[in-house]
Formats: sequence, C-alpha cells, structure tokens
Amino acid sequence: MSRSAATPWFGQPRGLTVLFLTNMWEQFSYFGMRALLVYYMTKQLMIGQAHASVIYGAYTACAYFTPIIGGVVADRFLGKRRAIILGGSIMAAGHLMMTFEPLLYLALATIAIGNGLFLPSLPSQIDDLYEPGDPRVGWAYNVYYVGINIGGFLAPLVCGTLGEIWGWHYGFGAAGLGMLAGLAIYIAGGRYLPDQTRAAAPRGKAGRRARMDRRTVLLLFGIAVAVTIFRGAYEQVGNTVALWADSGVDRAAGGWTVPMTWFQSLNPLLVMLLTPPLLRHWRRRAEAGAPEAPGAKMATGALIVALAYLLLATVAATSHGRAAWPWLAAFFAIFTFGELYILPTGLSLFARLAPAGLGATTVAAWYVTIFSGSLSAGLVGTLWHGMTPPAYFLLLVAIAAAAALLLRALDRPLSRLVAAQDESGEAAC
Repeated sequence: MSRSAATPWFGQPRGLTVLFLTNMWEQFSYFGMRALLVYYMTKQLMIGQAHASVIYGAYTACAYFTPIIGGVVADRFLGKRRAIILGGSIMAAGHLMMTFEPLLYLALATIAIGNGLFLPSLPSQIDDLYEPGDPRVGWAYNVYYVGINIGGFLAPLVCGTLGEIWGWHYGFGAAGLGMLAGLAIYIAGGRYLPDQTRAAAPRGKAGRRARMDRRTVLLLFGIAVAVTIFRGAYEQVGNTVALWADSGVDRAAGGWTVPMTWFQSLNPLLVMLLTPPLLRHWRRRAEAGAPEAPGAKMATGALIVALAYLLLATVAATSHGRAAWPWLAAFFAIFTFGELYILPTGLSLFARLAPAGLGATTVAAWYVTIFSGSLSAGLVGTLWHGMTPPAYFLLLVAIAAAAALLLRALDRPLSRLVAAQDESGEAAC
C-alpha cells in the first residue's frame, strides 16, 4: 500500500499529523522563549534597552541564516531524520540553558544552531508523504501552517505567564519541555514517515535533479523577490500597525480597555479558525477539476492583504479622533485570510520544486525570504513618522499590490513547471 493510500487521519496521511504536532511544539518552544527574551534581559539581567534590542535582533537574524547551512548538512551528511533529532535536542538544551543567567549568549547561540538543522528538515518531508499528482499536497502546507500558529498562540499564554508570575526561568524551562515533547512525538511517529536517510531518493522524484535547471532557479528566485516585497507590508502588523493600535484606535469596550497585545493574538487565532473552511473550498475546487494555480493563489493572497490595508487607510482617513476597535479586528480577519493564500503556498512550492536529495537546502532558501522580508519591513517602517497614517497605509497597499502583480506574472510559467514535475513524477513511479 502506498503512503498516501494508507488509512488517513483527518483525510491526510498519518505522517502529516506527526509533522504537524512536532512543528507545533517546536514553535511553542521558540515563541515561548522569544516572548520572554527582551523582558528577561531588561528586567532580570538589567541590560540596557538598546543593547537588548541588538542582542534580540542578532539572535532572530541568526535563526533565519543558520537553516541555509543546516539544510546543506541535512541533505549531504545527516539525512533529514537525524538532522531533526539532533537539531531538536540541541535546541532543547539551549532553552534549558536559558535558566542559567551566565549562559545567556551561549544559550542563544545553541538555539540558533539547533534551529538551523531542525527548521528546513521538517517541512521538506511533507511532499514525500504523497504520490505525484495527489491534490492534497497543495493544502497540506496550510494544515502544517496551523501548527505554527497554535504553537505561537499558546506559547505567550503558558511560557509568558510562568515567566512573569513564577519567574523567568520557569518560562524558559517550559519552552525547553515543549521542544522535548515535539521530539518525542517525532520519534514515536517515525513509522508513519518515509525513509529520510541521505542516500534515499524519495519515490516519484527520481528525475527531479535534472529539472533543477536555470528556469526553475529563476522562478524560485522570482517568488522569493515577490515574497520579500510582500513582507515589507505584511510584517508591519507587529510594527507600525501596533503603533497605530496604541495611538489611533479607541479600545474601550463595555467599560474596560482591550489590551493592545490581544489584537496581536487575533492573527494566530484566525489562522486556526479560517483554515478549515478554506481547505474545504480548495478541496471542492480540486474535486471539480478546477484547482487554483499556485502563482494565482499567492497573487490573490497579496491582493487580499492589500485590501486589508486599504480598509485601514480608509478608517484612518475618515474617523474623527480614534477609530473604533472593531475596525482593527476586521482588518486582522481580512489580513489573515490573505496570509493563508500566500505564505503556506510559497513554502509548498519551495518544497515541491526541490531536487531529489536537496529538499532541506531548498526549503532553507524559503526561510531566507523571511529574513530579507524582515529587513524590507524595517526599511518601510522607518517611513511611519514622516507620513500621515492614511498615506502610510496606502503605501502598504501599493507594496502588497506590487507583489501581487509580480506573482501573477510568474503564474503561467510556474504552473507549467509544477505540471511537468507531477507528470514526470508519475512516470517515474
């Protein structure tokens, strides 16, 4: 019996549940530690705010650079399974080292190194769970993406609460235990995953290496450029949009004031709520013989995000004084809907178009777009104080729309490439 024909869980191969839960707990550990880091440095270690920001920025930058090296190590030397187990173990050790104040820098370096091995190796296994042409692979990455957001939603509630009430070390300890829980799930569920030794070529990908030609590289580069542009607008939710929520939104509700951070929690919560109906919609389209092309899907997502920012621009321009908080909630709903169209699909494309034996390396390149996009967002964010909120939000509309136009231009050659990959994969089986 093939992997995709085995008795599924929730309509998907059992291995996807294993990867989903492993990813969820890894994200719990990462975001749990990150939620405490700046507070820990400034309140417990008495590090100055500017110095703490430099440390925080250097750590997050390394967290998205190390996967490039880790992906190569996984593909050429360790294999994905060993890379995940080793990387996760190193990360867990780093989280637990955070409970000892003198080990701060060593702990952060340890987590970044472990993350480099772990991060690209896990999602690059998703495509191996499916036979070529299986329509479920397209939305499997949306299911995986939910795991990221469940972990990101729970981490501040658990690790943050423990850190603030019981002590920072308890919060870091909880993050370490979360990483160990993810490792335990991955090891226990290994029988539901395909062989991930370095020498093994996944079934259906025997001819993939020869097709990682100049055209494929250029298309992936084009997607990376478009996503980098898109993130210039996307990443503002934690930056300039958060500033506007503080100064430009009336957060009064029923005699009390809604905390600013609660609006930030809307995004992962909405990812969990919106993903199931969206998957049902895409499944019906696939069953009707009209699946949405990946490039067009990503372009749609960028346009929806542009509409979300257009809503903010309109509200900021027409509200007298502060805008009512339900408008901000509506923004997050539209914003998250667009996010689900573009970001999981982009990760899926980098994994699906990877040549045999270089899956982790190619997926690692996707995470570089997060780094470059974050730099782009930082540059865009510097314009906030020199513009009015309506004008600034219209700028974000233009940035997201530009990314949509580029993605739409890539749709036709990208669709041909994906179709050719599926056809050759079926022939190789």
